Amino acid sequence: MTGTLFLCATPIGNLEDITLRVLRTLKEVDLIAAEDTRNSIRLLNHFEIKTKLTSYHEYNKIEKAAVLVEKMKQGVNVALITDAGTPGISDPGEELVRQCLDANIPVTSLPGACACITALTMSGQPTRRFAFEAFLPYDKKEREEILNALKNETRTIILYEAPHHLKKTLKECRKYLGNRNMTVCKELTKKYEKKLRGTLDEVIAFYEENEPRGEYVLVFEGKSRRELKEEEQKKWMELSLEEHMALYLDEGKDRKEAMKLVAKDRGIPKRDVYNALLNK
Repeated sequence: MTGTLFLCATPIGNLEDITLRVLRTLKEVDLIAAEDTRNSIRLLNHFEIKTKLTSYHEYNKIEKAAVLVEKMKQGVNVALITDAGTPGISDPGEELVRQCLDANIPVTSLPGACACITALTMSGQPTRRFAFEAFLPYDKKEREEILNALKNETRTIILYEAPHHLKKTLKECRKYLGNRNMTVCKELTKKYEKKLRGTLDEVIAFYEENEPRGEYVLVFEGKSRRELKEEEQKKWMELSLEEHMALYLDEGKDRKEAMKLVAKDRGIPKRDVYNALLNK
């Protein structure tokens, strides 16, 4: 029989957030793979867990995953834990999961704390639909591409950020996302947990006066469909009616259908389009 990979969610701050099932599993498995063994050993010692520990992180994730897969093929049960939160969310765990599934090794996830969901639920921003981007890449071009792609995102947007990059990231977001509403959550589940709600301009002004400290989750309100529609109509209004009509006529639309589409694009009655063209 092959072993199983157990994805074990660990606390993101408050140690009381660990589940009884995770504690039992960490004691029963043969091996625990941890993103940072120095960090994880404190958690394990706190709960008197003596299971053997091995490192599994971003810089050895491919080679080490292959090693762990071979162990599980021989019947070894492995628990994967990250520095904080749920493995596989913005960390190297996804590679190990992929290799296990390719090798037909059972994978199960033990739910628990997750910073992005914790922040979202307490943010006061819409929760039904959201886009999670985690940490923005360091590469300037890649950051610009992602922020540009998020510019017209109608879902709530969630980002992670470290304190020393917070002010720069907020200003970059202001450039691409505009002055939209947001919530900044810091030190989630910890003693100094705080959240700040306001517009991006208000949040930027606050951190110009108050130096960022702690780990941050940024939750941005998505762009409203009304705003998108207004921007789209503004873009169409840059064309003359004749130019706008020509776009649809060149596609093979008849004149009546073209006028209908032009009126819809510009948010005006079809009669107004007809009269304007007739007068010209």
